Amino acid sequence: MKHDFRFSPAAPAISSDTPRLENASVMGLPLVRASSDETIRALLSGPGGPVYFVNAHCVNERARSDAYARALGRATALLPDGIGIELAARMEGARLGDNLNGTDFVPRLLKAAAMRGQSVFLFGGTPGTAEAAARALCRQIPYLRIAGTRDGYEGAADDDAAIAAINRSGADILLVAMGVPKQELWLDRNSASLAPRLQLGVGALFDFLAGNVRRAPVKLRKARMEWAWRLAMEPRRMAKRYLWGNIAFLARAAHHAYTPKDWAGVGKRALDVTLAGGALLSMLPLFLATVAAIKLDSRGPAFFRQVRVGRDGKPFEMLKFRSMHLDAEAQRAALLATSDRSGVCFKSRNDPRITRVGRLLRRYSIDELPQIINVLRGEMSIVGPRPALPSEVAAYPPRALARLAVKPGLTGIWQVSGRADIGFDKMVDMDIAYARSRSTLLDLILIALTFRAVLSGRGAY
Repeated sequence: MKHDFRFSPAAPAISSDTPRLENASVMGLPLVRASSDETIRALLSGPGGPVYFVNAHCVNERARSDAYARALGRATALLPDGIGIELAARMEGARLGDNLNGTDFVPRLLKAAAMRGQSVFLFGGTPGTAEAAARALCRQIPYLRIAGTRDGYEGAADDDAAIAAINRSGADILLVAMGVPKQELWLDRNSASLAPRLQLGVGALFDFLAGNVRRAPVKLRKARMEWAWRLAMEPRRMAKRYLWGNIAFLARAAHHAYTPKDWAGVGKRALDVTLAGGALLSMLPLFLATVAAIKLDSRGPAFFRQVRVGRDGKPFEMLKFRSMHLDAEAQRAALLATSDRSGVCFKSRNDPRITRVGRLLRRYSIDELPQIINVLRGEMSIVGPRPALPSEVAAYPPRALARLAVKPGLTGIWQVSGRADIGFDKMVDMDIAYARSRSTLLDLILIALTFRAVLSGRGAY
């Protein structure tokens, strides 16, 4: 089934140094971390062997097939393909190079191979598809030498016959297009018997080249949404792979990337969003009434914005209902000596900057409610340490910095234990204890205790 093609004379071979390809571990797979050009030079100059592309579908197949997993483990190189693999890498904090999807990468590799005088054999696809793909490649790459073609049906029925035909062709590169995982299993089984030095599993490449399947528009490809185009073109065949398959892949990626402690963080964030979103909707009438009361009591905006220090020392703008006069910040320095609280944090029971409405808001912690918006933004949590001022953090002893290991909260151990009646050192002890032992159950207990603390008003001034 070898077919002859007419080509222009081969271009003179060019020399190049063989770069060493680095890998990044993603979901336990050593994926190439390099640019497209670096990868091409390494594959064409290196030791050869089977090379496979790895995308989200491949990861799902690997979980279902031990034989396929073993084939991936024996590959010369695994190339990252698609937005799913990029997302998995980000979850794990791994850094990849270029997106090396086969449909774009292989023609570039063959162009470089043609400049070196190397030839290629196309094996796979329905009868006639490999030949049509070869003609398309000849139009794209003038100097490319096609050593032969063979279909993936009758032509693949006998491994020995297929291997003999491929080896007789004298090809330097073999492209196998049988789909995942069949092509990888075929190469893993027969690689040692194949004469072509470089062997690649290329999936649907022949169908794209032959025009059997239309590629997504360039804009969709650049947006890394080619999978959505293929789903739209072949919804029946691709629904399982791209709908349920993508969900399964993301679940596998998250399971691999996140520790039990990370999952606790996911649960905490879900609790924050649920409670904060519900509270914002249910308390809207109270918000409106509070805004009106503040406006009637004193001049100035209803909301007060102030930079506070969040998790890992990152500053953010905290929201509160304004409970002080407009010149409150200017008066703060003069009032530091009147603080009723020992340590770094300033609190004064008879602070003259507080308005009449402000005292009521503070008594029942209503002034803190706009921080629900900070929670929804992800800057704060429902439960956590009190958010500190930058000037306070600058004066922290080293031990107190441990309280910045978690997001600040609307409520917490300090808030339910007496608030301003608790000294700074004791507050730090409480916050460090919370950071070390936080859990969803503890958060729920502290939220329940918050209602008692608000009603009692202890330490609220």
